[in-house]
Amino acid sequence: MGMDFNTIKNVTDTYTAHTYARYDVAITSGRGAHAFGPDGKEYIDFTSGIGVNILGFSDPGWAAAVSEQAAKLQHSSNLFYSEPCAVCARRMAELSGMANMFFCNSGAEANEGAIKTARKYSLMKYASPGSAHDFNRFEIITLDGSFHGRTMATITATGQESFHNKNFSPFLQGFAYARPNDIASLHEKISDKTCAIMIEFVQGVGGVNVLDAEYVAEIARVCAERDILFIADEVQTGVARTGKFMAYEHFGIRPDIVTVAKGLGGGLPLGGILFGEKTKDTLQPGDHGSTYGGNPVVCAGASYVLSRIDEDFLAEVRRKSAVFTERLLSLPGVTGLSGIGLMLGVALRAGNAKQVVDACREKGLLVLTAGERIRFLPPLVITDAEIAAGLDIFAEVLAERE
Repeated sequence: MGMDFNTIKNVTDTYTAHTYARYDVAITSGRGAHAFGPDGKEYIDFTSGIGVNILGFSDPGWAAAVSEQAAKLQHSSNLFYSEPCAVCARRMAELSGMANMFFCNSGAEANEGAIKTARKYSLMKYASPGSAHDFNRFEIITLDGSFHGRTMATITATGQESFHNKNFSPFLQGFAYARPNDIASLHEKISDKTCAIMIEFVQGVGGVNVLDAEYVAEIARVCAERDILFIADEVQTGVARTGKFMAYEHFGIRPDIVTVAKGLGGGLPLGGILFGEKTKDTLQPGDHGSTYGGNPVVCAGASYVLSRIDEDFLAEVRRKSAVFTERLLSLPGVTGLSGIGLMLGVALRAGNAKQVVDACREKGLLVLTAGERIRFLPPLVITDAEIAAGLDIFAEVLAERE
């Protein structure tokens, strides 16, 4: 017999750090887009663990792949070769068009590694012998409204002042922030110090803001012209979330470095840095590492996730996006919609996104916020019936607020 909700909450609040403003919900089991609490209450899930459970809760094939590998070999360290790591890396290269990759445990770790790689690439290519200590081509441009993680480097890279909590200062040097979709602002920030530009094609935490194609094309042009590395943070947008395997495919470009996490592990902690031809040999033994990176169990789960992604799967994501879009834009309380694929931001006439999230939860629908928008990140395998049922609840909540 498991704990009831109040026991789970009290034990958690007593014995874990108070770093999360948790909702009054405990999830004890789930299948697909359905989650269940200890009291048996059922929820339709439009969050997928903040974009992680792309195959939904406890996909049987994924669970079998993880269980089989766990019974065979759970860990060996990167001092040895591992078949699950090799298979997963090869499939990622095939699907992404990148050259090779480094495995880690999270999106923040992947972005840390990308930052290190960009600085080393620039130093090795442009610093004259003996000048490393005076070399100043180390600055990375990110965008206002961006989110890249909570480590010291990635929180500094994040272009939102609210995350630059003075309690954690001093922050790292070497970052500049440009306004998204403002080419003049971009050029104002580029200088002889610039070694890389790092962007999210859709800013998730920042409000589900999509970058303009013209703006992305200008970043790609400038990076190629000046040998500035183009870093794509695909932690939330990657691995089929937008209806393409990677969001950069929508823009017709290929970055020099791509970071991934979230959906790749299917529910287990996994991040990665994908390197293009220009950067594939930048990191050498001793430059970077991760004890758990490439863990056999996690890579076995990821390989199963990747085995499910083909053109038919991606086409279904795009079709379901259209289903969401048509219904949402028909709701009287919705004033705007942003995003790509199954990463959607909903602007509301009534405002106060948090109250809408709370009301949805009470009625059995789990959704997220992104600033003052409602953010939908449903499992990519969600059915039309589940979409309809969830949006019926959403429509009911909006109608009560009109």
